[in-house]
Amino acid sequence: METTTNPKDNRLFNRPGQQPFYENGAFQMQENGTGTFKNRTGLDHNQDKKRRKSIVQITKEVLPRLENYRNSRRAVKRPSLGELHGTEDYTKEKSSDNADSKDQPAPHVGIKLGWIQGVLIPCMLNIFGVMLFLRLSWVVAEAGIGLSLVIIVMSAVVCVITTLSLSAICTNGEVKGGGIYYIISRSLGPEFGASVGIVFAFANAVSASMNTIGFCNSLSDLLSRYNIVMFDGGVNDARVVGTVATIVMILICSVGMEWESKAQNFLIAIIAGAMVDFVVGTIMGPQDQLQMAQGFSGFNATVWETNWNPQWRKTEGIEFDFFQVFAIFFPSVTGIQAGANISGDLKDPASAIPKGTLLSLLITMTSYALFMFFAGAAAMRDASGNVADLVAGNLTACTNTSCTYGLFNSYQMMTIMSAWWPFIYAGCWAACLSTALTNLLSVPRLIQALGIDQIYPGLIYFSKGYGKAGEPFRGYVLTFLVSEAFLLIGELNAIAPLISNFYLASYALINFCTFHAGLVKPLGWRPTFKYYNTWLSLFGFIACVVIMFLINWITSLITFIVILGLYLVVVYRNPDVNWGSSTQAQTYKTALTTAQKLINVGEHVKNYKPQVLVLSGLPKHRPSLLDFANLITKNHSLLVAGDIIEKKITHKLRSQRSSDAYAFLKSNKIKAFYAAMDNTNFETGATGLLQVTGIGKLTPNVLLMGYKNDWQNCQSEELLAYFNVLHAAFDHHLSVAILHVKGGLDYSSLTIDIDETNYSSDNSVNGTVRLFNELRTSPSSALMMHSDSNLSLTNIGVAVTQQSGKNGQENRAMDVTDSALSTTNLTRKEKKKKSGAVKLDVVLSMTQEELLHVEDINRFRQKQGKGFIDVWWLYDDGGLTMLLPYIISTRQDWSNCQLRVFGLASNKNDLALEERNMAHLLSKFRLNYAALKMVSISDKPKQETIEMFDDIIEKFKSETNTKDEGHTSEVELNTYQDKTHRQLRLRELLLENSRDANLVVMSLPMPRKGNISAPLYMSWLEILTKDMPPSLLVRGNQQSVLTYYS
Repeated sequence: METTTNPKDNRLFNRPGQQPFYENGAFQMQENGTGTFKNRTGLDHNQDKKRRKSIVQITKEVLPRLENYRNSRRAVKRPSLGELHGTEDYTKEKSSDNADSKDQPAPHVGIKLGWIQGVLIPCMLNIFGVMLFLRLSWVVAEAGIGLSLVIIVMSAVVCVITTLSLSAICTNGEVKGGGIYYIISRSLGPEFGASVGIVFAFANAVSASMNTIGFCNSLSDLLSRYNIVMFDGGVNDARVVGTVATIVMILICSVGMEWESKAQNFLIAIIAGAMVDFVVGTIMGPQDQLQMAQGFSGFNATVWETNWNPQWRKTEGIEFDFFQVFAIFFPSVTGIQAGANISGDLKDPASAIPKGTLLSLLITMTSYALFMFFAGAAAMRDASGNVADLVAGNLTACTNTSCTYGLFNSYQMMTIMSAWWPFIYAGCWAACLSTALTNLLSVPRLIQALGIDQIYPGLIYFSKGYGKAGEPFRGYVLTFLVSEAFLLIGELNAIAPLISNFYLASYALINFCTFHAGLVKPLGWRPTFKYYNTWLSLFGFIACVVIMFLINWITSLITFIVILGLYLVVVYRNPDVNWGSSTQAQTYKTALTTAQKLINVGEHVKNYKPQVLVLSGLPKHRPSLLDFANLITKNHSLLVAGDIIEKKITHKLRSQRSSDAYAFLKSNKIKAFYAAMDNTNFETGATGLLQVTGIGKLTPNVLLMGYKNDWQNCQSEELLAYFNVLHAAFDHHLSVAILHVKGGLDYSSLTIDIDETNYSSDNSVNGTVRLFNELRTSPSSALMMHSDSNLSLTNIGVAVTQQSGKNGQENRAMDVTDSALSTTNLTRKEKKKKSGAVKLDVVLSMTQEELLHVEDINRFRQKQGKGFIDVWWLYDDGGLTMLLPYIISTRQDWSNCQLRVFGLASNKNDLALEERNMAHLLSKFRLNYAALKMVSISDKPKQETIEMFDDIIEKFKSETNTKDEGHTSEVELNTYQDKTHRQLRLRELLLENSRDANLVVMSLPMPRKGNISAPLYMSWLEILTKDMPPSLLVRGNQQSVLTYYS
């Protein structure tokens, strides 16, 4: 054995076909022919082997393995980044990259089929359906040989393009059960996938009934040869026989895939024999005068020339043209999805579906073209079937009676032209029943996939699987009922155009899926099938839609309305799925492109929108503040909920807080983003949020804060931090708004904060959301709380009623302690499993004061009665103080509130003039208002108002005149005495005019940086808002947000 050695590292390499050698060592050949591996340490391999350890023993890292990327429960989970980095303990986390990982019924794991048995044969059986033996000759009679070949080419083009698109999707990852539905839903999203899946399942069920009707018609024709009539020899025969045949086929499908596969093999053999029988018979030509009298002439140049051009006639009361004939023929080529329909039963769907489908198309399209050529060249359009007419030379004249034979008049011409006619009947039955069998097999599995994904609630019942193979027996019953309903129609030509529209709609969506994915090019779009083209798929989509409307625009319109209705149902239900569809990728791409384009869009006052950063903490802590902010933005502008966390938190906890926040926002229909800063104090965190929140032009321009109700009792550092955040906002040229309500906005005492000790994804998110939904829907009565919500019960009396036991009931009341609180972390399902039929209801008993406090949660969500929003537009800040109340007044819940505007007059003697000027300004801004009043604050405030202010500021006075940001000095008080008196006088005017308002909006006093202390400034705000209705203090950034120009 030859070896080569790398002199740099002594690695030994083997030649092709030889045994591999060890690396980083040397191989020494002994005299006895055996070899010993020596590593660099000089130890032989056997000794060193003991010192070696497995990779799992020396590191937490895992090697790349297929199991690491599975979405099943048995998938091997790689260690988290936190575990490797050492920042958090290892915990099993729910995968978020695919919704299929959630709990759902296990898919069936029956027999797996190869590409021939699972795709090629089913596709050929589905394509070789009722039209092959019963309508192919009639298509030639109507369209002629030339246009018949055009019909085949058009059908083939549509099917080949769709197959290429289907193959690209199927090879872009593992394909599971559900067929077309699974493919489209995972590629384009549940909205398209579910709607097309329903339509496709319906089309397959109707196609099964159509092929069964074809079988019945062929059987009736055979019986008529022997003058046998079961009932009426027509529609009723088809109904009875078809019902029996459908039941038998349903039973065959329900037995399992193995029996169905065996039945398919038998049926395809019969079809192949019948096709050979027809070809041989046509080549042999007519064997007697009767066959010639029935229109079978054998290959004849005159007949070929006569049959080349179309001859449109009225058949069964319908005047046919090209596209109507196309609609009758097209269902005969709609079997390309047969393999994809049972994708879950294939060994390798990604390889089997492209290979089997394309080969089946080649075989079937060639067969159709050959059969049309044979029929058109060897049979006449009309024949009487009378030998005397043949001898007389007027075979096609049909003078004495209407022609009953020929391509136009007899659907059984292939029987006449065959070498042995019974074989054609057998082939026709096999083709009809095999196609029906394939359709009946695929529909229940598609319904099962829809039910498992819980897209449409009504289908969940039919998704239950039975046995080891998970057979959807309930789905079979539903399929039978749908097929039977259309089977009772009994008319083949009436059903075929409807099926064509449904199939063309499905194929259009398949092509659109591939086009969309190829255009968006998400990173996950990496199909191994390379023989597709993005623009060819677009052409296929357009071609399908155009053909649909050319066939019958009314039916096509109904088809799209049905699809749109099903689509809107899924959009309305908004299923919680994450399948990595191309629509998700398109959403990201559109958002990114729009955000980038927005950078180059110039700012204009007419397009101004208040983009609000609200310092809410976790949204559930200050729901009223979020509600008020939502009144301003209301889906029309940016809203960001800022959360500042003093301690450092792990990535896991940060993710959980984010999930908690977005769950709360979603449940309360607030369109907002959540941004968090941890490991920082309030001032630094708020400043950081002001600087980094947003992207491009989508950045906040308004800072909204809740009023600090405890500023008089908190630590001086907290007061200074709050005050400094106002300065930081002004430093960054942001507008500032402070919301003050009686009782405050902080409801965090009613919730348990998420931390490492009580971390639970179900409890923390869903429980909190349910709690606040309950508080918002019925806060005026004793509240019922779900026992798995995370409400803090520390200071609230709780009555626990427990009903247990089968023979009796036990009721008891108890106080909730920490030990009792642990029961609240159990979900309903867990409690039911743990305690059987135990019912645990936690009822909150609140005092009237506590109840009123809880009712305040809904303050800004409730419908306001007739009232007023008082706007105290004292100073021109660009118009934001006027714009915000106007926006609020346009919201539905506040539409009954009119604006009352108050302004400052520069001179108390010119109030009338000032009022006219203000009215003119408001009219130019096109702002409606109910009343306008100008006031003067030059008068000295009342003594009791001064004394109230002195009581507030007293504790913050410093004994010395040295500068102290946490206190105010006598010098400062004297310096700003006039300004203080203006605030006091303003309070008196507020109490006089706005005490009954629903909301007060007024200009926020501007704090001079470095001159005014925090206590003095907060004293002004306190005096302005104390004992007042909800008040919003606003200060714009001095940039115009209103304009009267067009």
